Amino acid sequence: MARRTAHPRRQRPSAPVQSSACPCGLMETYEKCCGRFHRGEAAAPTAEALMRSRYSAFVRRDEPYLLRTWHPRTRPAGVAFDPGMRWTGLEIVAAGDGTAFHTTGTVTFRASYRGGSLRERSRFERVDGAWVYVDGDIDEGDRDRPQGARMSSS
Repeated sequence: MARRTAHPRRQRPSAPVQSSACPCGLMETYEKCCGRFHRGEAAAPTAEALMRSRYSAFVRRDEPYLLRTWHPRTRPAGVAFDPGMRWTGLEIVAAGDGTAFHTTGTVTFRASYRGGSLRERSRFERVDGAWVYVDGDIDEGDRDRPQGARMSSS
């Protein structure tokens, strides 16, 4: 039997690595969607965009972004992430005001997690021209959610 010599295999050029979809549910990649807000390259232009970016920050456990986008009067000292919490989706139920023409806005959303979901009506204001999260009301039907499921407080 003839001995075969090893020849290096030609490698096909690999396809560009596709970035993962943004956790906020929009059809962009994380880098082009909420990632640019998290990195400080842009500010969320609407209350809804800020809500989506904050949800993504909870998914990614980005405490500095969450604190930076929290109203100074209601901002906690830190964010206590539940290590067992796995957020699985965001649905915007309603949005009121919160555009470039407003100084306040509300966003009602449903955030799903492994084992359930929570619904909150969040309030937003502009501070020095940037949208920030003020506070929110959890839907009363959501009282039995597990500890750590709330997205708005530590």
